[in-house]
Amino acid sequence: MKNIIVFASGSGSNAENIIRFFDETPDVKVSWLLSNNPEAYALKRAEMLNVSTMVFDRAAFRDSDQVLNFLTGCQPDLIVLAGFLWLVPEKIVKAFPNRIVNIHPALLPNYGGKGMYGDKVHQAVIANQEKESGITIHYVNEHYDEGNIIFQATCKITAADTPVTLAEKIHALEHEHFPKVIESLLDLTLNT
Repeated sequence: MKNIIVFASGSGSNAENIIRFFDETPDVKVSWLLSNNPEAYALKRAEMLNVSTMVFDRAAFRDSDQVLNFLTGCQPDLIVLAGFLWLVPEKIVKAFPNRIVNIHPALLPNYGGKGMYGDKVHQAVIANQEKESGITIHYVNEHYDEGNIIFQATCKITAADTPVTLAEKIHALEHEHFPKVIESLLDLTLNT
């Protein structure tokens, strides 16, 4: 049985999509959803789908080994950041090399880094009159959005697009591709 742990800070539509996708897969399970935000709707989504949840604060994540020890005890095959806004501490990155992945709502290396998430990304892309945007799924390292790129998908931007309509296009790409890329990464770990 392959074990996934998802981290989310907000609404959790990607987290729910991933949980539902693997509900149909007998040998893969999303065992936990962890959040740094006790108000995150992602927690409610997970609970409705019978996935265990845990909320942690900055001290447990960064200043102590509480979250690291929890993760080590769970032995995840993959840790998936699905709208998780904090930088992952180096000690956690080092404990799970090439087993933490993130999705970013733009084509990295552009429009990444601290503070670049959600609507802020889409506003910047539109303001710069880009012709396309997309998603980037990448490994997590100790810097925001700088880990090795695993997969990208693009969408066209029209003159009529706003940050809201661009966000809808990006969400569609995320929901289509993120679970499949996770599945392919798990297949790779099966064979190693």
